Amino acid sequence: MRKQRNTMQAKEQEKNPQDQINEEEIGKMPEKEFRVMIVKMIQNLDNKIEKVQETVHKNSEKQTAMDNKITEIKNTLDAITSRMTEAEERISELEDRMEEINATEQEKDKKIKRLEDSLRDLSDNIKRTNIRIIGIPEEEENKKGSEKIFEEVIVENFPNMGKEIINQVQEAQRVPYRINPRRNTPRHILIKLTTIKHKEKILKAAREKQQTTYKGKPIRITADLSTETLQARREWQDILKVLKERNLQPRILYPARISFRFEGEIKSFPDKQKLREFSTTKPALQQVLKELL
Repeated sequence: MRKQRNTMQAKEQEKNPQDQINEEEIGKMPEKEFRVMIVKMIQNLDNKIEKVQETVHKNSEKQTAMDNKITEIKNTLDAITSRMTEAEERISELEDRMEEINATEQEKDKKIKRLEDSLRDLSDNIKRTNIRIIGIPEEEENKKGSEKIFEEVIVENFPNMGKEIINQVQEAQRVPYRINPRRNTPRHILIKLTTIKHKEKILKAAREKQQTTYKGKPIRITADLSTETLQARREWQDILKVLKERNLQPRILYPARISFRFEGEIKSFPDKQKLREFSTTKPALQQVLKELL
């Protein structure tokens, strides 16, 4: 045990020889030197404390600068967020305004469409008892007058009608009233009849005969319709042709409805949109009209 304790003391002396020497030296120091040493130690400690304080102060300044920078960034982000919120509110207001404008424009378009339809209907109603004869040379009228020409057309093409139709004429004239020298085709002859019934009778007879003539030359007899209605009827021509090829008995009804026989029933549609909607329920018809609707 004594040997082990001596060994540990030896190791302790080897580990801290300077401390033991210092302690021994301090113990042997005169009082004056001891005081000088203490003063130096206190001064060294003060220097270390000052350095620590400087370090703490510098770190504090850096922390303050960082805090200020963070505050500045936060204020900038707050300002950006505020501007973004304001911009979003403004955009929302503009979108609402655009929706109001679009709704107003759509309502205007609907009103214009209704007015156009009303004007077209009014024009067509005025002309509902009229027919047009197309293709008779101008010089014929100079010899006989429009009403006499109409009488000859009826006699040549529909002799069974006789004077019943001829006596229903209220007015007969060329239209337009003035001759256009640049026009290569003769003006139409406009016949105003007393009733729609007599007009429809002539048009039906013309359709059944398929080819009407005047002095053996082909002419056409048609209803007198407004420009808008004529354009609406022209838009059916391609569909009309295809339906005829399929023997579906298509017809254009007044004012511009298409009618045809499908699956044993007569169907009629005022416009292509309605026909398109119907065709989606009938695959066979949709296949026939797929490139036209």
